[in-house]
Amino acid sequence: MRGNMHVTCRPVYGDTMPYTSRRLNVTLDPAYAAKLAKMAERTHVNEGTLARSLLSQALDEADADPRHVADLLDGLPGALERANHGLKDAKAGRTVNLDDL
Repeated sequence: MRGNMHVTCRPVYGDTMPYTSRRLNVTLDPAYAAKLAKMAERTHVNEGTLARSLLSQALDEADADPRHVADLLDGLPGALERANHGLKDAKAGRTVNLDDL
């Protein structure tokens, strides 16, 4: 039954969710998670609502030039190593079919 739990979002949202909206799951480092929780507590706002607002603001201010995006990605600690590790896993067949999630 676990495999059928998260097959698709269409049955959950139907046509009520606009196609321009996208649902994302974001994992924060413990320090950022604590900072977000503290900010949400101080402002009496749900953490998810605050995170969505902060992300929207950051995206509005971000430079969409691909050269700058590449620089931003290059600045993420461990990003290249994680990407290479994922590539090795994929080449070795250590993957999970999306239908199995």
